[in-house]
Amino acid sequence: MKKLLLAVIVSLSTVTTAALAEIKVGIILGFTGPIESLTPAMRDGAKMAFEEASNSGYLLGGETITVLEGDSTCADSAAGIAAAEDLVAQGVSAIMGADCSGVTGAINANVAVPNGILMVSPSATSPALSGINDAGTFWRTAPSDAKGGQILANLALSKGINSIAITYTNNDYGIGLAEVFQKAFTSGGGTVTVFASHEEDKGDYSSEVGVLASAGGDALLVVGYLDGGGLGIIEGSLDSGAFDTFVMSDGMIGQSIVDAIGSDLEGAFGSLPGAISEGSAKFGELAADKGVDGSSPFVPESYDAAAIIALAIQAGGSADKQSILKNIRKVSNAPGIIINPGQISYGLQMLADGKDIDYQGATDVEFNAIGDADGAFKEVEVRGGSFVTVGAL
Repeated sequence: MKKLLLAVIVSLSTVTTAALAEIKVGIILGFTGPIESLTPAMRDGAKMAFEEASNSGYLLGGETITVLEGDSTCADSAAGIAAAEDLVAQGVSAIMGADCSGVTGAINANVAVPNGILMVSPSATSPALSGINDAGTFWRTAPSDAKGGQILANLALSKGINSIAITYTNNDYGIGLAEVFQKAFTSGGGTVTVFASHEEDKGDYSSEVGVLASAGGDALLVVGYLDGGGLGIIEGSLDSGAFDTFVMSDGMIGQSIVDAIGSDLEGAFGSLPGAISEGSAKFGELAADKGVDGSSPFVPESYDAAAIIALAIQAGGSADKQSILKNIRKVSNAPGIIINPGQISYGLQMLADGKDIDYQGATDVEFNAIGDADGAFKEVEVRGGSFVTVGAL
């Protein structure tokens, strides 16, 4: 009788443990720093996907995801590495993030590779990240600036801009995008009047603006961050009358810079990753229902990054780090049953039934051989006090 009672207790304990099982995942983004106004919505977009997976009842037979957050700062690699190390120490199985390219590369090299843990970045776009020795740990749902810089240059030329001054933030992201833009713009017949870097977090950008103003041009391209040096450069340019036409990189696009500058920014334009598709429209509806701005930069990419992590866990039948790494491509590329936003539960169910899926999500995800998203782009412009989507590029 005692043995039977003990067996029942052990059985109940096992059931209780299974019911309370959780999978820890990390979200690491720049909650402070030069893109801090963008990251709350990015975080919320990712949490939408993780919540869908947790609430489905299908994830590894009913397990749930616990999200742990870390601050990459976007700009401080040492702080970003420390934050990622803390997430790993707390037992996360995968990381959604990081965001800015320099800190993302540093975290991957110093944390993800040594620990064999997956990172899926929604916004690290530097072309240099395509060639890193990552042992399969680094993937991104935003396309590389090797493509984005060409898209932006072609857009500027199509607007009748024949000469342009370029200022770029002095890091992997800024250098990579600016160099691609310069090559594509000049190849298309345009003239670059000056190619100058700027640093973040300066109180005064009058000297940088002076260099740009002396060179002149039909417009000023700002490759930077909307809450950092890029904002300071535009404010200085407007105050001095140096430029009144601005071309914006994706890191410059967001409501906070429009609010900071006001009507003088009307007509500024740029491009950023993003699809205009059935999936993107559905995501917009889902995000609105959750009170999330689904049109904010890199929010759809964040949702997709999180969804892919959850689906890769299911595909391997385990939250083991190596299992997740092995299954990310299996769930995100054709062939398979197409999975769109709001269908994560269905995707988990299909995987549990042994079927193949092709997660397309909000951004029409498809990874190339090195884990870069092929990606789509859209044109945006400041109209009536906000950035609006003009069309697909």
